[in-house]
Amino acid sequence: MKILVLNCGSSSIKYKLFDMESKAVLTSGGIERIGIDGSFLKFTLPNGEKKILEKDIPEHTVGVEFILETLTNSEYGAIKSLDEIKL
Repeated sequence: MKILVLNCGSSSIKYKLFDMESKAVLTSGGIERIGIDGSFLKFTLPNGEKKILEKDIPEHTVGVEFILETLTNSEYGAIKSLDEIKL
């Protein structure tokens, strides 16, 4: 079972994706500067490499959607489908 934890602040969203069976952090990251020019998502790939993606994030809903898209991205996602996350 995989669990996604979000921590939303006034201009940021931080997250970690846990694999509860192995007790491992699969990926973690955060969006900074929500609603401000120069917003970006910074995260760690499953292999440990750090990545930064710049994108206009006008509000938190867009930010959460961007995180979910990134988690399942074929190039740098940590999971194949959002169905892997326990709701």
